[in-house]
Formats: sequence, structure tokens, C-alpha cells
Amino acid sequence: MLAIAPFLGVFILLCISTIQINISESRLPSVSIVSIKEQSEGMLLDLNEAKIQIDGIHSSLSNLFEIYNKSADTANQLVHVASAQVNKPGIIYDKRILSKLGSPIKHIQSDKIDLKLFNIVEDHYRGHALKVELKSMEGMDMVLAKNELGKSETTLQAVQRTGAIAGINAGGFADDFRTGKRYPLSTTIVDGNYVTGFEASFKDLFFVGINDNGKLIGGKFYQKSDLDQLQPKFGATFVPILIQNQIKQTIPQKWLTSPKRAARTVIANYKNDHLLFLVTEGQDTQGNYGASLIEMQDKLMELGVIDAYNLDGGGSTSFVLNHSIINQPSDGNLRPLSTHFLFFK
Repeated sequence: MLAIAPFLGVFILLCISTIQINISESRLPSVSIVSIKEQSEGMLLDLNEAKIQIDGIHSSLSNLFEIYNKSADTANQLVHVASAQVNKPGIIYDKRILSKLGSPIKHIQSDKIDLKLFNIVEDHYRGHALKVELKSMEGMDMVLAKNELGKSETTLQAVQRTGAIAGINAGGFADDFRTGKRYPLSTTIVDGNYVTGFEASFKDLFFVGINDNGKLIGGKFYQKSDLDQLQPKFGATFVPILIQNQIKQTIPQKWLTSPKRAARTVIANYKNDHLLFLVTEGQDTQGNYGASLIEMQDKLMELGVIDAYNLDGGGSTSFVLNHSIINQPSDGNLRPLSTHFLFFK
């Protein structure tokens, strides 16, 4: 409209003006008023046609925008449906896991972690399973007792000290009877750092922990570089490996009978990277009550885990949730330990 405004002004002026303009015939060529009027009328027709074309273009653009918006809405709906389909196998898999564990007796969730607690009832032992979905690496950690090498504290004390929502005993330990200090067994990693350096696996010892991506890593490592490439965030050492790649591992004879039954702590994982901690009761340290490692293997296979590692058990088995001791400690009281797995809400 800005482009045709000058022409419209001229036409209107010529049509309605009653002012007489005297132009010297000697100075200007003779121009017919009728001719000017005809030209103006022609220009007006051209302008009207241009306006019609502009209106048509505007209408076409409006239709295109409407089609675009409808297409965008359709695309968003397709993305939503596709996302739901992509997540569906994971949802189905998780439902299968839960159907094997039963109904949770407690459920704690936040933007960092999802914890589901289940009862475990078998012929020779009782216990609990804790299913853990790590939503953030801030949801789980492993700490040294009192954050100092050589110290010890119970899992309850570690939970209270750090403000954790739950805690479970981690790796084994070795005592220095001369100094009264308690040290973590073999290769131990806290905050991505080797606490006492790397020690190659020997006999039945393994390392198990969580890497920078929140996935369970474990096994026997004979070279530091082999463990480093898995990017361990934290982890500890104990014996023996129970299951790897859904295959039961041979349990050394000495670990089948010393003792045969006891309180047990196991860390395991599923193919969706959810973790499972199995903590069973022992009530005494004489092997008269509790689970055998063979029975633990059977239960873990039944629950569908991928890998499973036996952690320190017996009097060391400790499970704290909401500042309450969930298991019945074999020693009668929680044992002071050197390392603890902690969970944060």
C-alpha cells in the first residue's frame, strides 16, 4: 500500500479538485485532460488488480501457515507416540522384574533416585531386596568410614553423618591389630580415585562398583588399564563372583563351607542398568541359619539379574533405610566397617 499511495493521491486530486491551473501553452505541450483521466483510470485498474493479487497471496500464505501448524501438531503427536513405543519395551521389562519381586513394602523416589524395597522369604532364610534406579549420579556413592583411611563406622553412622536416605555395607576389610585400624580390602575406589592404589586380582577376589555413567562394572582385573577404561566412579573388593552374563559362576569350595549358611549382601544389575541389592538375615555366625551362596545364586537367577557379586556378609551385613536398621545383625549390633554404599534422595 505504501508503494501505491502516491498514485492514489494524484488520482484523487485530479478527480475532485476544482482549482483551475493555467499553464502557458508556449511552455508546456498540449495535453488532453481526457487522456490524463483515461491514464489514471488505467492505473487505478492496475492497482486494483495488484490488490487482488496481493489479497490472493495473503490468503495463500494464511492457508500455508494453517497447513504448517496442523502438520506440526501431527508431527508432535507422532513423536509422542514414537517415544511411547520406544519406551514400551523398557516398561514391559521393568514390569517383569517387579512381578518376580512382588509388591514393594516401601517406595522412595526423587529426581535423583528411585528405591523399591521388597521382602524375601525362603525356606532357610529371610531378607530384603532393594531395587535401585539411579536417575542421577548424585543418587548413590560409596564412602570411606568417617572419610578417612583406616577408620571404621557402622552403616547407620555413615548414613547419619552424610544425610543419606539408605546405606548398605560394601567391600571387605583387613585389620591392623598393631594400630587398631581397619582398612578396605584390596582395590578400592572413592570419588574416582584409588584409595591405596591398584592391586591386581588374585585368588577369588574381584572388584565391583559403579562407573561414571551409573552402570555396574565388575570382575577380575589384572591390569590397571583394564579397569580404568571402564571409568570407575567408586567400588570395592570381595569374593566370590556369583553370576556373570546370566551364567552362574563356579563357587570355590572354601566359600561353600565357611560358613555354609550366613547373612549375605549381594549387589547385582539388570539389563536396563537398574541395580538390585539382596540382603539376607543370618542371626548367628555358626552357619546354622541364613542363605548358602548356591541358594543366593538360585534366587538371583530367579529374579532375572545379569551380573551378581557377593559382598562382605555375616556380621558385616548391614542395611539401613530411613535411619532404621532393616536387617537383624548377626553380631547383635551393626559392625563398624571401612566402606559403605550410600543412597541419597
